[in-house]
Amino acid sequence: MNDNFKILVAEDEEDLCEILQYNLECEGYNVDVVFSAEEALKKKLSVYDLFLLDVMMGKMTGFALAQKIRKELNISIPIVFLSAKNTENDLLTGFTVGADDYISKPFSIRELQARVKSILKRTNQRPTDEEIEVLSLGDIRLDIKAKRLIIDSKKVELTRKEFDIIMLLATNQGRIFSREEILYKIWANDVVVTDRTVDVNITRLRKKLEGYAKYIRNKAGYGYFFET
Repeated sequence: MNDNFKILVAEDEEDLCEILQYNLECEGYNVDVVFSAEEALKKKLSVYDLFLLDVMMGKMTGFALAQKIRKELNISIPIVFLSAKNTENDLLTGFTVGADDYISKPFSIRELQARVKSILKRTNQRPTDEEIEVLSLGDIRLDIKAKRLIIDSKKVELTRKEFDIIMLLATNQGRIFSREEILYKIWANDVVVTDRTVDVNITRLRKKLEGYAKYIRNKAGYGYFFET
């Protein structure tokens, strides 16, 4: 059960709020709903484990609310945006202001439940990189401190970007990351790079994985994910 997790939904469509609250509570979460960013700011936000924020809400947008949560209130609780705005610029804006995920409308309730579960598991149960030395990934291992792969006792050196990519994918197994998301999360404020940069690095990474290259999969039109 998920009784220990509290979720705040900020969404100006009351019918959707009701649907989200009902289905998330059926999963065992404690869910509060508000219909504006201003109403959300009246809550004691630090008690929640996850925020589900609509992007387009009344006077204050979900993006503006996220900025306040991150910069002014200094709260690092996971944020998931819900929005019909799904252009590349919208996605990049969402991740720039602190999103952990971005779900485009319309979406299925099962998809949302799966993403919520994945984020809460990752942020509340997964050990940090500093707490673990070797991460087991099916039949291979990832040496956290040395930033390298271990395949059949053979040490395989990785570049910093290759290591960051496999860590991102492997610690979110089954979660599909678009090229735009990978660019933002891995390259962030680095020099301007293109989608092709992601493909090139993943191609090199798959080559180093040798017989386990199949662990890094691609869903055409969506992006990359890791599955052992």
